[in-house]
Amino acid sequence: MYAIVDIETTGGHASANGITEIAVFLYDGKEVTRHYQTLVNPGIPIPYYIESLTGISNSMVADAPPFEAIAPLLYDLLKDRIFVAHNVNFDYSFIKHQLGNAGFDLQSKKLCTVRLGRKIFPGLKSYSLGNICRHFGITVNGRHRAGGDAEATTVLFGMLLANDKEKVIASMLKVGSKEQFLPPNLPPDQVKGLPAQPGVYYFHDHKDKVVYVGKAKDLGKRVNSHFTGHSTSRQRQNFLRTIHRISYQETATELMACILESVEIKRLWPVFNYAQKRVEFRYGFYLFEDQHGYLRLAIERKRKYSHPIHSFNLLIDGHRLLRSLINEFGLCPKLCFLQKGDGTCAGITAGTCNGACRKAEAPETYNERMKAAIAFLQEQQPSVIIVDKGRNSSEKSCILMEKGRFYGMGYIPAEANTTEAEHIREYLTPYAENEVIIGLLRPYASRATVV
Repeated sequence: MYAIVDIETTGGHASANGITEIAVFLYDGKEVTRHYQTLVNPGIPIPYYIESLTGISNSMVADAPPFEAIAPLLYDLLKDRIFVAHNVNFDYSFIKHQLGNAGFDLQSKKLCTVRLGRKIFPGLKSYSLGNICRHFGITVNGRHRAGGDAEATTVLFGMLLANDKEKVIASMLKVGSKEQFLPPNLPPDQVKGLPAQPGVYYFHDHKDKVVYVGKAKDLGKRVNSHFTGHSTSRQRQNFLRTIHRISYQETATELMACILESVEIKRLWPVFNYAQKRVEFRYGFYLFEDQHGYLRLAIERKRKYSHPIHSFNLLIDGHRLLRSLINEFGLCPKLCFLQKGDGTCAGITAGTCNGACRKAEAPETYNERMKAAIAFLQEQQPSVIIVDKGRNSSEKSCILMEKGRFYGMGYIPAEANTTEAEHIREYLTPYAENEVIIGLLRPYASRATVV
């Protein structure tokens, strides 16, 4: 009935990264009926900081099967079962994308053990897999490895099933003629059905690929405006001939539509969108905990759907700032990836490192300095919660910008507390930020909350 899944990947977004390991536990609500696990050759190099986190190296996956080779078996394991994972949208997005590339269309109901945990076991300090397993005494046989994490998630899910007194799991599983102006391949009922609401619309071609994304204050009027011109240019005729289907997402406000449009153009890169397709060569600081418990700071190119703790345009600026933090807070150059190899740590020689790189300093002690450096870095960055009308009277729309970076947006109950980010974050969908979005939000940054 349930397929409990965990994967390890080369990065944070499905379209630009690959899977390096996958584990699936088939679970009938009482016991595991089948277990499948394998390393996967992602077809692209594994970044050094990902290798440090998971322990999976390029040499380990060199002889592993590519995803295409395991796709038929994996599809058989997952189809017609409820897909369960800790932070399910991450795992599902990767597997659905990879199966789609292999010719399989996965359509599964999903359950997230993070969201279930918040509802069935409210009040815990943290719902990360490591912390919730420690809270309940669940053994994780290999943290940040697919088999160990999936096995622990299976045990956790069994506890969630046993304690679901309010039937949370069951609840989560419910579910005038203008034809002469329309593109030749577009059914007229798709235009007639568009609402007079703000939102984002998508034009699809005959293969259902998105070829254009637009925003609207009024979806019906804006889409119709594309078809009322009389230009006979090759570009326009080609555009109209390409459109076979329209889909859309309603938003509560025009600002949300502007943000979502920018996100979708960057994500889908539609052929007929020409604005906002400039490549942004921006970088960021990414923080993670390695297998020995040390917090590590890495400079990486910003990826879609990732959230760096600080962003900068030039790599040299990041190196300069990171060296400043190392000197000011006594961080280790090796743990910050500014020094590689087995030689003596430059921080030890300079007196700024207390030996964390060779485990001479306890992780707890070193991590306090790293946290202080991050706090210093973020204290001047603006934060803003923008609250506005919802799509109906039972909700409010909300956009969250934290410490200078866009977190995401979504809808919260009308009675929800909107003064603290911690209370609203679980209701929001995280999105990748870009310069256009930051520019849209910057005018609001001088106020803590906009209602």
